[in-house]
Amino acid sequence: MKNIFLKQNNKLGYFFNLCMLFSILFTLNSCADKKSEEAHEEEKSENEVALTAVQFKTVGIETGSVENRNLNLVIKANGYTTVPPQNRANISTLIGGTVKDILVLEGTFVNKGKVLATIQNLEVVEMQEDYNSAIANIEYLQLEYNRQKTLSDQDVNPRKVLQEVKAKLAVERARAKAAKNKLQALNMSTSGSSLVPIVAPISGYVGKISIAKGAFAETGTTLFEVVDNSQMHLDLNVYEKDLGSISVGQTIDFILTNQGNKSIKGTIFGINKSFSNESKTVAVHAKINPADSKDLISGMYVSANINIKNTTVPAVPKDAVVKNGDKYFVYIQEEHEEKTTAKKAEAHEHKEGEAHSEEAVGEEEGHNEVHFKAIEVIPGTTDLGYTEVKFVEAIPTDAKIVINGAFYLLSAMKGGGEHEH
Repeated sequence: MKNIFLKQNNKLGYFFNLCMLFSILFTLNSCADKKSEEAHEEEKSENEVALTAVQFKTVGIETGSVENRNLNLVIKANGYTTVPPQNRANISTLIGGTVKDILVLEGTFVNKGKVLATIQNLEVVEMQEDYNSAIANIEYLQLEYNRQKTLSDQDVNPRKVLQEVKAKLAVERARAKAAKNKLQALNMSTSGSSLVPIVAPISGYVGKISIAKGAFAETGTTLFEVVDNSQMHLDLNVYEKDLGSISVGQTIDFILTNQGNKSIKGTIFGINKSFSNESKTVAVHAKINPADSKDLISGMYVSANINIKNTTVPAVPKDAVVKNGDKYFVYIQEEHEEKTTAKKAEAHEHKEGEAHSEEAVGEEEGHNEVHFKAIEVIPGTTDLGYTEVKFVEAIPTDAKIVINGAFYLLSAMKGGGEHEH
């Protein structure tokens, strides 16, 4: 009997130990599953965000789809507006003198030949006297030459006298021509005033005025600037790596705030054959349509797009692409609308037979969530309000892309809102 009793106790102990072992394994497995689920949920929350139905309507989230757009592939280049040298004049005087009058103001338009100021210098009076004296001598010597030629032809006077008169006539003619050339270079007549006019050599707008009334104007010093903006063009700095894609005839476009963000177009007409500075850039010159350049000012900074080629690429509205760190994302709306998690659902459970109140129903409806997932993309060219995108991972062909409100979703995701999944 004793042996039978011991055998039964051993069997019971073995069975008990086996039950304990299964219980421990089940508990460990449950804990592991729970930790795995929590880790999955945590990883999932890093690139997902959920909005309640109220938030969804308030923010005004709009969705669209990926489109195939005909976009220009571009090279971005910075530069300045400028005018050709023949359309810019720095005006100085060939003779010094005291500024008598200034007849224009900065910013006014002047035509070619317009008198901008007058300078008084008594030396011009001597030039006029030299010219008039030479003219008088020429008249006398011409008559004397004619008389001496007649006498010489009749062998009354020796030819030596005729040659002397001829030489004096030539000297006076040269003196008169020199005096006249000087006066013409000063834009003066051969008689009259001692005031030297400063004349605009081109039509355009008066820039900086560097003289004052009563001051002494020195030769070689710029007194006025006149700029003709009708032939405005761009000087763009293009890096060495992009030169192979640039050619004459390509179109460029840029936007200036003073033009109401209107897109202004131009055409490349010249490419320098040497580097312009230590930054290893080459100057590329582009013409601007005269109708678009009338309100431009030389020296304006611009950021332009040089259009390389036109191609059809997958694209989304540019506001749909957001940057987080050093990566770019778009958001897609997931195709299901979930309610809140089990914890919130349990909070709304009621005992069997108890009716829902209107407040409970409203609260439950308010917790309905719309889920969005961030999808990494590689952005390409941006043109006409659309950005080319390449998806790092495949998305459904009918995916709903958030085209309005992506920045709000990024902010909500960064903020780690209390969204439970």
